[in-house]
Amino acid sequence: MYDLAVRLFPICRSITGDGFRQSLGIIREHVPEMQVFEVPSGTEVFDWTVPKEWNIRGGWIRRKDGETVIDFRDSNLHVLGYSVPIHQMVSREELLEHVYTQSEQPDWIPYVTSYYKERWGFCMSERQKQQLTDPEYEVCIDSTLADGSLTYGELIVPGETDEEVFFSTYLCHPSMANNELSGPCLMTALIRYVQSLPKRRYTYRFIIVPETIGSITYLSRNIKSMQQHVKAGFVLSCVGDDRTYSMVSTKYEDTLADRVLENVLHFHYPDYIRYSFMKRASDERQYGSAGVGLPVCAFCRSKYHEYPEYHTSADDLSLISPAGLQGSYDVMVKVINALEYNRHYQMTCPCEPQLGKRGLYPTISQKGTYAAFRAMQHFTAYADGRNDLIAISEIIGTPVDQLIPIVGKLMEHHLVTF
Repeated sequence: MYDLAVRLFPICRSITGDGFRQSLGIIREHVPEMQVFEVPSGTEVFDWTVPKEWNIRGGWIRRKDGETVIDFRDSNLHVLGYSVPIHQMVSREELLEHVYTQSEQPDWIPYVTSYYKERWGFCMSERQKQQLTDPEYEVCIDSTLADGSLTYGELIVPGETDEEVFFSTYLCHPSMANNELSGPCLMTALIRYVQSLPKRRYTYRFIIVPETIGSITYLSRNIKSMQQHVKAGFVLSCVGDDRTYSMVSTKYEDTLADRVLENVLHFHYPDYIRYSFMKRASDERQYGSAGVGLPVCAFCRSKYHEYPEYHTSADDLSLISPAGLQGSYDVMVKVINALEYNRHYQMTCPCEPQLGKRGLYPTISQKGTYAAFRAMQHFTAYADGRNDLIAISEIIGTPVDQLIPIVGKLMEHHLVTF
């Protein structure tokens, strides 16, 4: 996952354009089954319209003597996202009207965009801005903004039922590692994991879209099917750093997605942070919006907007790590496994089963000898058809991933059914 992020990092991406396509093409080298869709500019998608396609080749600010002040080649954050083309001399006063900085973070370049109003601009550190003392500068942005299309990727991995688990992530930001690349890199690994399962109860729907307009576009084409089939969903965002884990709940915090993600985080990472839907800011906004109402949580490590490097040049490859990505992968694998095994189990015999004769319980009864088997004993008591596996886990205080092998052993001996 980290190596994939390293490869993708230099590419300048936006909500449309060749950078997005190139990045998606690299991901498809790992998951070639993913299909690519193009939606033409001007297409009406609910209350929105697919914008014109933006591509950029370069951009810079130079002094009159030819000295370069900033250059797109040094950081693709230097040009305001979706800037229209320009090449002319401008006064210092006019230039400053088109310069964006983050004054409280004077050494970092901010990430700024203008998707839905045509303008041009440059982004730089506050310290760089303070060096703009000449009366006049040459500015150049070599870009195009024209009719084209919006690109997204989709992969559906079929299961035994048409009930779906949904994963969504976005690929529309330029060189930012945690906010942008960690999600698609994690999804790529999760696709491979789901494909490796010998049996799948659920069908899995994976999409890689440009944030906001991409999820709206995707919903406009798939909303009826998703409302019918999606039982739990997750937006993967900012999942590559080494800080704590976090989640953004669904609107009413009462879905299967809320329950399973909270269960895994509670038992394995108890210092996690749970944010309400009021703190939403990524594509869970669209999936939980009025008229859509899908059961989709957001999963993060350091949540977007909540860590200092967010949307700046400091969100670079040093902020994420193989261990950070691996930790997020482990969480979501536990989530997938919990969903696959989450049923209402029912014991097949009344009273406690005789576990000892099946090799499932100590045959010597002495204080201290059966403590390790209490989880199995507790499970058999609560496997009465009333509780699903997540509920039993919460009642008896045992993580779902520790109950799954217990379920397997009891089913092997025909002691439990669903």
